[in-house]
Amino acid sequence: MTALDATAARKEWMSLLAKAPPARLDALFSDLGEAPEFSWLRPPECGGVMVRGRMGGTGAPFNLGEMTVTRCAVQLASGEVGHGYVQGRDKRHARQAALVDALMQTARAGALRAAVLAPLQAEREAARRDRAAKAAATRVEFFTMVRGED
Repeated sequence: MTALDATAARKEWMSLLAKAPPARLDALFSDLGEAPEFSWLRPPECGGVMVRGRMGGTGAPFNLGEMTVTRCAVQLASGEVGHGYVQGRDKRHARQAALVDALMQTARAGALRAAVLAPLQAEREAARRDRAAKAAATRVEFFTMVRGED
């Protein structure tokens, strides 16, 4: 795996952890057993970030508003560093995301992927399909019938 592939994979799992429902992440994480020994590099802290938008995705950027974010950083006893950034004020969610990020850099990555990331990914895809099906059910197709007037 190249460094570029490793970076892309890490972005994917960090995105998945940040968007995961906190209760579901907590349940999957607690199924792994006791949390590993770690130290705080940055304890969980809440703050705000400016969200920017673009009209049509290509227009000039503008400030949309602020969003609350919680972040933290941990270091495992074995030296791996993990970061957690989540929307909102849930410090436990940020801690668990950071711990999973750090553990994904160890030999336990395969087991962790199967126990935590794969179920979260499957649930996210199922929710996406349900949302798409609901939107498709409201789709209206317009067509013109031939009126018979020449």
